[in-house]
Amino acid sequence: MRDLALIFAVALGAACCVGVLAAAALRLLRGRSITVHIAVLLAGTVAAVAAGVVVVAEAMFLSAHDLEVVLITVAAAAVVSLGVGWLFGRRLAAAAVWAAQARERERRIEKGRRDLVAWVSHDLRTPLAGLRAMAEALEDGVVADRRTVEEYHRRIRVETDRMTRLVDDLFELSRINAGALRLSLAPVPLGDVVSDALAGTAPLAAARRIRLVAAESGWPTVTASERELARVVANLLLNAVRYTPDDGTVRIDAGRDGADAWFAVVDTCGGIPDADLPRLFDVAFRGEPARTPRSGDGGVAGSGGLGLAIVRGLVEAHGGRVEVANVDDGCRFLVRLPVAA
Repeated sequence: MRDLALIFAVALGAACCVGVLAAAALRLLRGRSITVHIAVLLAGTVAAVAAGVVVVAEAMFLSAHDLEVVLITVAAAAVVSLGVGWLFGRRLAAAAVWAAQARERERRIEKGRRDLVAWVSHDLRTPLAGLRAMAEALEDGVVADRRTVEEYHRRIRVETDRMTRLVDDLFELSRINAGALRLSLAPVPLGDVVSDALAGTAPLAAARRIRLVAAESGWPTVTASERELARVVANLLLNAVRYTPDDGTVRIDAGRDGADAWFAVVDTCGGIPDADLPRLFDVAFRGEPARTPRSGDGGVAGSGGLGLAIVRGLVEAHGGRVEVANVDDGCRFLVRLPVAA
């Protein structure tokens, strides 16, 4: 019994020495990936077993042949242990990373949902309060002169249009997120779509003396759903006009790059903060200037921060991609779509 206790103590001491070295290695590598930590842990465990066996074998004064047999046996077991541990360790690491990414994505989605509810509630509350005040004023006869009554009627129409656009945006975004968007793909001349979008944006741009400039040629034909593509172009143009200062310029051009067609909307907004660029297409994200509608915007400012999120959803539904980057005196939105065969 005393011999067994001595063997246990010797093996335990050798294994503890290896364990201390493994713990020190794990501490030095604490900033590395989960896979590296698992590999070090497995190697330390196998090395601790091997050290205990070797020390005990030496203490028992085994012959060279018997010691060699023991070491070969331990080595074979170590190879199998390390191989199985590495395989399942990688799976465990991948599962841990996936779970962390899923939790982070869920947190982002939940935060976006809360922001969306808060901002949309604000954007609805403001026009509703104005509509109620103007309706009560008309009903109670507080305003009687024709000019003021006509102005109240005009403002009621503007605010109603503003809420209608917001509800339409919410419906479109819900279709995209729910996967209920059905596209009728066909060859669509991009130049025709851009021309219609420019005509719709022209009154707002003219009110603020913003120049709309379009390339005269080079417009490709893309594979797209015309209605959704028109929504993409209109949202980008409205966004550019909305953020461009008075007397600025918004330019749109296009071209073809291999199997992709592209078009770009460039404004003179002065640039976007670098911290905002990765979040620009997130649902309900709006930079600080968006919180205060510009005068003469015709109610466009009440978009709830959904316009660019809809752009990304529609472009990706077409199999394309959209990106944004700062240029010299503004920013450039670039959309790539499959070119028509």
